[in-house]
Parts: sequence; structure tokens; C-alpha cells
Amino acid sequence: MKAVLFDLDGTLLKMDQIEFVKTYFKYLAKHLAPRGYEPDKLLEIFYAGVNAMLLNDGNGTNEEVFWKVFTGAYGEKSIDDKPYIDEFYKHDFNKVEEVCDFYKEAKEIINLVKEKGKIPILATNPLFPHTATENRMNWARLDKEDFAEYTTYENYHFCKPNPKYYLELLDRHHLKPEECIMVGNDVDEDMIPTRELGMQSFLLTNCLINKKEQDISQFNHGDFEDLRVYLEDKLK
Repeated sequence: MKAVLFDLDGTLLKMDQIEFVKTYFKYLAKHLAPRGYEPDKLLEIFYAGVNAMLLNDGNGTNEEVFWKVFTGAYGEKSIDDKPYIDEFYKHDFNKVEEVCDFYKEAKEIINLVKEKGKIPILATNPLFPHTATENRMNWARLDKEDFAEYTTYENYHFCKPNPKYYLELLDRHHLKPEECIMVGNDVDEDMIPTRELGMQSFLLTNCLINKKEQDISQFNHGDFEDLRVYLEDKLK
């Protein structure tokens, strides 16, 4: 084993995904209202942009794919509001921390990986700009120096659960799937595609997402203590 990949939302950062999205869009709509963006349409277009990123098959970065949808709905002049949206992620986005929490064990697990001489990588779904991802790391009491990389919408061309997302990440670090462990809380996004590629994995069940109600006994799984024991064994 050479590297351990970690999901962020619901894995290293404690959150209820539905509550997170609801609160996130509440503050985003409030921030953009003075620029003339009607909340219901804004929500619709943002979801369309996210869906386009999820379906991205390499036709540009996720950022480019999102903004193609956004400007398609609001016109090319809306690109002038990009700096204003970027300001949201730098400042008001941090209000969303109110519906999240941190695990003290998260930092300990990252340190364990480093102590074992392995590479920790933040393999969070690259749907957000780097500023939003750095802020969410801070909410988890982590920072960008804790990881060899953290994936964002500016520099990735695929999203989970597309296996090509993981292949793009591994290629950048000259890693093979069998040299990596994926740690995540989402069966469909973190477990299934990585298993298909030949990665080992651990399903963290603290904020489990299992939309298809699959039998999780097929995966290594448990809480942070179980994860620590698993990594102690695998990273010898």
C-alpha cells in the first residue's frame, strides 16, 4: 500500500447531506439575491450544473462544464458574476458549518497514515471550487497541508461514481489501484467504483449513505476505531 484516499463530506467531516445541501443553498440564494437571481430558478440551474458535472466524461473540467450550464441559462453576461460567487465561497459559505461537526479522530487517522509513510489524498467529489473545499477541510479541523492533494472542480474532468475520476487522480500520483485504500461513507460513490478498479476500501459508517440498501457486510466497515485497526494492519 502506498496511499490512502479519503472522502470528506460525511467521512472526515460529520454532516447530514440533506441538511447540508438545504443550508448551503439557503445562504447561496441570499448572497445572490441582490444580483437579481430568483431563488427557485437559481436552485434549478445549480442542480442542472451539478448534474452536468456528475455526467462529465472528460469534455472539459468540471468548472467549465458547470459554467456552460450556468451561462446557458442566464446568458454570457452572468460570467461577470463569477467573482461575486467566488466571494460567497470565501465568506458566507462558512455559515454552513452550523449544520456540520468535526471528528477528533479524523486528524489522528491522517497522522497515522503519514506515520506509516503512506500518502494521504483527499478524494472528495470535485463539485466545489478549491476555496469551498479548503473551508470544509477547516470545519473538519484539517487543512490542505494534511494531504498530498485535494480534488476540486477547477482541475478534474470527472466525478464520483465514475471510475474515471479515480483513475485521473491515481494517474496524477503515479499510483496503481491495488496500491491504494479508499475510505468513504457512500456505498455507491466510494465503495463500488473503487472495488471495480481493484482498490481495497473501508466503509466508514458514522454518516453512512447507502441509497440502494446494499449489504454492507461485503465491505470492510465500521467506526473510526475499526478504521484505525484496519489501517494498522494494512499499512504495515
